[in-house]
Amino acid sequence: MTRSDRDEEREERIKTRITVDTYGPEEAAMGWYAYLGDFLDFPFEARCTQQREESPLREGEPVRVVGMSSTEPTLSQMFVTVEWMDRELGVPLEQLEPVGPNDDTEQAIEDWHYWLER
Repeated sequence: MTRSDRDEEREERIKTRITVDTYGPEEAAMGWYAYLGDFLDFPFEARCTQQREESPLREGEPVRVVGMSSTEPTLSQMFVTVEWMDRELGVPLEQLEPVGPNDDTEQAIEDWHYWLER
């Protein structure tokens, strides 16, 4: 990410709301997990934007996101629980784009995608 690609407002939110008072990658990952859990308005509709090896979703496939997954969060991958083929499973938030989200959900997902591109 170049200096011109930095979003100062988003950087400030990450620094003061998400990773504040964290002392290592595990704590920062838990900060992200808590932030996403607090600001994503479950359930919401989403669409898969890319196929990934660790997920059965296909590009363009619609899903209903129902919560945060119990999968251990990391600073490079956060999982959410989706309803898929009459069951629930965890998929990477990175591969999803919300469809008609409220403002908090949209901002939280954009924050996470921004973090991953840093």
